[in-house]
Amino acid sequence: MCCNYSICVRVLVALLLCASVSIKAQLSTTFYLRTCPNLQHIVFDVVAKASFSDPRIGASLIRLHFHDCFVQGCDASILLNKTATIDSEQDAFANANSIRGLDVMNNIKSYVERFCPGTVSCADMLAMAAEVSSEIGGGPQWKVLLGRRDSLTANRILANQNIPAPSFTLDQLKASFQKQGLDPTTDLVALSGAHTIGRAHCRVFVNRLYNFNNTGNPDPTLDSDYLQTLQEICPQNGNGDSLTNLDVSTPNTLDNRYYSNLRSQRGLLQSDQELYSTPGADTISLVDTYSNSKIAFNQQFAQSMIKMGNIGVLTGDQGEIRSHCNFVNGS
Repeated sequence: MCCNYSICVRVLVALLLCASVSIKAQLSTTFYLRTCPNLQHIVFDVVAKASFSDPRIGASLIRLHFHDCFVQGCDASILLNKTATIDSEQDAFANANSIRGLDVMNNIKSYVERFCPGTVSCADMLAMAAEVSSEIGGGPQWKVLLGRRDSLTANRILANQNIPAPSFTLDQLKASFQKQGLDPTTDLVALSGAHTIGRAHCRVFVNRLYNFNNTGNPDPTLDSDYLQTLQEICPQNGNGDSLTNLDVSTPNTLDNRYYSNLRSQRGLLQSDQELYSTPGADTISLVDTYSNSKIAFNQQFAQSMIKMGNIGVLTGDQGEIRSHCNFVNGS
């Protein structure tokens, strides 16, 4: 019990301020309920229209959200173009000539600004576009937490350091996820399941086909028939820009077939196959679980996407609400 009234008041005010900051910093599924009630419909309509003309766009938008969150948090920094003061993350190794969906995000922003000017952040729209992409692709739905603000900066160097590479070993993958506060087993295996849709360029995995780890031989964890198929698509010294599906069975559906592919040694990227072919790995049992149960995968994928969407968010008076996703205000 306080013996000094003024001290008690100061303590009480401090506690209330802390509580206020904590509440202010929390994301909410109803953040735009009054200020932009049609937001969900706008995002869904734009993504659905884009998906109709380009079945790959859903995978691209989920990837865009992932690559954003792994670099200084989910703040839409990946959407910023290069300027005199912005060293764009779009030029990082993992993003250069490969990220897609920027035009879709700009379309969403354009429509949202028409109905709710200066209200919705690009970071929130990116999180929503990823969820809608899952839903349209046949995957799980979830309530997206909202209230993020947009960053004033980008960090290409950090993007080169933080975004997992397709040649990562399991230990490297685990370290990358742990660095972001994600579970290096559960979240890693669940979020890797996003590779059940989308495509990859030959240059990303061609080393597995001919000279794995400088051995002069293919990756021994590749199924022989699958190896032959991939070598036909990606001939040695061929065009590295050729594309092939990440999921050989249902390439345009967000389902659990990705995990069955890993069990059959048909993971396209080394970082995928590492989840199942690393001897004694604790990820193997989860691959088995998700392979056998789409429900289990859907539930954990949704939970892990929500968790990832909370990484390093800006809230309250931090950052800004960009009027154009590719540029900070006033630039």
